[in-house]
Formats: sequence, structure tokens, C-alpha cells
Amino acid sequence: MESLVTAVVIDDHPFFRDGISRGLTQSGRVRVVGEAGDGTSGLELIRADLPDVAVVDYQMPGLTGVDVAHAVTRDGLRTRVLILSAVTHAPIVFAALEKGAAGYLSKESSRDEIVGAVTRVAKGETVVPAELAAGLVGEIRSHARNDGPALSERERQVLEGFARGLSIPQVAGELFIGASTVKTHAQHLYEKLGVSDRAAAVAEAMRRGLLE
Repeated sequence: MESLVTAVVIDDHPFFRDGISRGLTQSGRVRVVGEAGDGTSGLELIRADLPDVAVVDYQMPGLTGVDVAHAVTRDGLRTRVLILSAVTHAPIVFAALEKGAAGYLSKESSRDEIVGAVTRVAKGETVVPAELAAGLVGEIRSHARNDGPALSERERQVLEGFARGLSIPQVAGELFIGASTVKTHAQHLYEKLGVSDRAAAVAEAMRRGLLE
């Protein structure tokens, strides 16, 4: 039997926080191990419990959700941060992912969407909703610089797919090529970026601005 994903929920609105926790628990796929009402205590909770995923509100008193994601990444903690927000403008989503968030969802997302995002983030995927994908890719391109390694057209296409949260089989289907071919392009991409997985490739590409 697959083990449950452990999670903490950090949100300054008790009603919303309780609803997220209840929805995750009732899914039977996630075990909520703690809750916090602000970013500072939430970060302390993450450091103490080291859950698989922290579901964090974007805007909170003290540390914001992006601040929490940045601190978790900076400190090398195993927890991956999924941000929930009422604000879904591409520059904000881009900045959150660039600072270390593993995913970004609208607070209007359904329970199933949030549960699915939590489980995918726990597996190492980067989760961005489809409606934000085009804007996010455009934002990556707008930050492009010419001081990094050159990517082939296929490598850029694979990277864009990863930035939209697609898996290797999904990228293969979209590009009408075999999954093994996508894996080859992905491996070349990882080598150029000095990373070892999709999420790290997206984060590093955002940091360097390699898509243009």
C-alpha cells in the first residue's frame, strides 16, 4: 500500500485553513501533521516536522508564502512548498517558482485539484495549472539572458513542457515523439543546467533565464 503524503497547512484564515486540512485528510492520500496561522510559525513547523509538502497561503502576516518557500530552499529542507493564492498573475507565479516554490495554484481550485497537486509535488513534480502555463512560459522568456548554455529547439520545448508541469510521457505526446527521445533531450538539458530532475531544471532555467 502506498504511504500517505505528509503535509502541513499554513494560512492565516482559519476557515480556509480548516477546509484545506479537512479536504486533504478526507482524500485518504494525505496525512496533515500540522497547521499554522502565519508564515513565521509555519516555517518553524516545517523545520520541526519536515513534512513532504507544505501547503502555504501566498499572502500572510510576517513571512509570505514566497518567503517560506525561499527559506525552505535556502536551508536545504526536504519539504516542498505548494503555494495557494487568489492572485494568479504570471509575474507573481514566476517569482514564486524562482524563489523555490514547487507549485502554485489558485485558491479557486477544487479539492481534487489541490489533493492532486500535493501528491504530484511530493513526487518531485513542479505543478502549475494549465490556465497559467502560457503566461508563465512567456514570463520565462521575458527574463531570458544570453549568458547561459545554448539549448536546442527540442530541449527548449521539453523545458517549456516541464515548466507547465507536464510529465515526460505528456511532453512526448504533445511533441509527437517517443518518451525515450524526450528522456534523451531531458538528460542533455540536465547536463547543461547542472541539475538532475525536472523540477530543478525548471528552477535553474528560471534563475538563468535560458528560454528565448
